[in-house]
Amino acid sequence: MSQTSLESKLEALQCHFTWDLDPSRSRLFRLRYQLEDIGTEEGNSWLGHIYNLRGYVQYKLGFSKDAQSLFNKAAEAFCQTRRADADEGPWLVVNYGNLAWLHHHLGEQAESQAYLSKVDALMNKYPSPSQDELHPEIYAEKAWTLMKFSTDKKQLAADYFQRAIRMQPDMVEWKTSHVLALAKAAGKTNTGLDADMLEKMRIAKEEDPENLYLAVYYLQHNAKTMEKEKVKDEAGELAEKILRNPVSSYSGLKALLWVYIRHGSVDEAIDLAEEALKHHPDVRYLKRCVALCYRMKIYSEEDGHRDQSMIVKAISLQEEVVSLYPRSSIMRKIDLANICAKSNLSLDKAEQIYQELLWSDLDPADKQLVYNRYANHVYFALKNSRRSAQYHMRAAEIPIQSFFRQNSITILEKFRDRKWHKMSREVEEFLENLPEPQM
Repeated sequence: MSQTSLESKLEALQCHFTWDLDPSRSRLFRLRYQLEDIGTEEGNSWLGHIYNLRGYVQYKLGFSKDAQSLFNKAAEAFCQTRRADADEGPWLVVNYGNLAWLHHHLGEQAESQAYLSKVDALMNKYPSPSQDELHPEIYAEKAWTLMKFSTDKKQLAADYFQRAIRMQPDMVEWKTSHVLALAKAAGKTNTGLDADMLEKMRIAKEEDPENLYLAVYYLQHNAKTMEKEKVKDEAGELAEKILRNPVSSYSGLKALLWVYIRHGSVDEAIDLAEEALKHHPDVRYLKRCVALCYRMKIYSEEDGHRDQSMIVKAISLQEEVVSLYPRSSIMRKIDLANICAKSNLSLDKAEQIYQELLWSDLDPADKQLVYNRYANHVYFALKNSRRSAQYHMRAAEIPIQSFFRQNSITILEKFRDRKWHKMSREVEEFLENLPEPQM
């Protein structure tokens, strides 16, 4: 096969290398940690997809040997989770495509062509039920990948899941993920989930009763219409089940902690998180969960009434969490700085952490995040509204559409409308000349 023909065939594959997945390096590290925290326990129907995406992320980060090992694990996982009597099937099309690309990039063209032949053989043996569409297994993996890879593509992911389900309606986990993708896409709006979406989630929960993440997510969104005691009872039942299951970010624990924080008490959330950590003291994901609860406890208390020993404990734990996610710690460092700012003794430390972040070599999206968070810190902790406005302008002038940019613009509009404020006119001129964001 000529080089041109080989590259043409590679470009035509359906796999992670052709799905236009090209985030920043910092986002890749965050995604790597996120995927590692899901865990690899047996019985996880998405295990093959997890290994496939982990392999692609490792390749993008420059770890080709790790990538090949993970792609091989993906193939093994698919054989375990699909049919015990089949060593191959359409679920391996994406995996073989990934391996074809990896060998091509490694200069191993014979191996690359071998995997291209395997893809052709699978697609001939297992054609799509719909002539004009991809095989449902490919749609499902592409949908799952988009859900993990990009927060702004959940609606597209839901559409791909729907196509897969239409052709292969017996896959319960696809139906569950379809509903979760729809719910999370709808959850980004200010109106929240409507009655129709809640009903879809209720039906999915009945069809997939072992999925505790779905059960907790449903409770989280349904709690506002339920009696407090009913929420507490359901949360308690789910907590018992979660604690008995293998540790995983898919377990529903973090979402359940938010249920306690918003509809029960932060102390109950702390008790649950610490109970989980007591059983698995070396699991970094659980340390993140405990750190979250401590942080929310500190935020919920008024100035002057905070337990300083709790803050010291929270700072120590948050520092440990930062060290456990060393290449993906911008938001965790910001959380640490904000906790320090609540202490009578650590305001200087908070400023030091922010200054280190401000002078770091960050990509534009991360720099926008830091400017926005620092602007809020300066306003609330240092009581300096002029400096706060200046950093909100720095965040807003980076033309990347995000929550942090919009938050800075909203706050700047308030500065503009305070005609008595010394920054009012400068902010007004800034907003009038603000560039359009990149989508």
